[in-house]
Amino acid sequence: MRAQEQAFTPPLRQIRAHYDAETVTVYQAYSESIAHAAVTAQKLNASPLFKDTRTTWVKPSWCWMMYRSGYSFKDEGQARILAIRMKHEHFVELLRNGRLAHEKTKTKPEHQETKGGDGGDAVVTVQWDPERDFELNRMEYRSIQIGIPKGLSKRWCEEWIVGIQDVTERARELKKVVDEGGNVGVEQLTERGLVPVERVYDLPEELEELLGMLGP
Repeated sequence: MRAQEQAFTPPLRQIRAHYDAETVTVYQAYSESIAHAAVTAQKLNASPLFKDTRTTWVKPSWCWMMYRSGYSFKDEGQARILAIRMKHEHFVELLRNGRLAHEKTKTKPEHQETKGGDGGDAVVTVQWDPERDFELNRMEYRSIQIGIPKGLSKRWCEEWIVGIQDVTERARELKKVVDEGGNVGVEQLTERGLVPVERVYDLPEELEELLGMLGP
């Protein structure tokens, strides 16, 4: 059994992210070709295989990205994991355009995909899924997933992303450590650069209310 115990249990819905004074990092997994083109050009939609006709989901939780992609081994479409840096103002702008997934479903069931030009649906879908630890165990609190719609995809890709890094090997090394077993905890993994430091990301109270962070 690994030493993973939390000193305290976070609130049910709380944003935790790796960030500095200028930027915040979110993650998404792509195919080899899409990821290679994105890193080379430092432009997420550099590959013609990148599709902006459906919602693109990003997440600030490294461990949830590990869960979603199986440490990059889940399937070919998630073979490369990208760390995508955004300026704080643009990250917050995404959230200000957010609607909780169940509320969007009640008001507009077709929100998953919008036909037409760039003037399509610009409402960001927000949902809260159970957080995971580095072994992919389900936690009792939740992590935010941010769905960027077609109406914002081009702007996000071309204006709001300031850096793209391929962090797949970090994920695979973490998987190797997990598979080897032993009494390894988050602090040791952070020191080895396999788990990033994620701190609470504070938001104005009205935005927390919009995102369902204040209620039970």
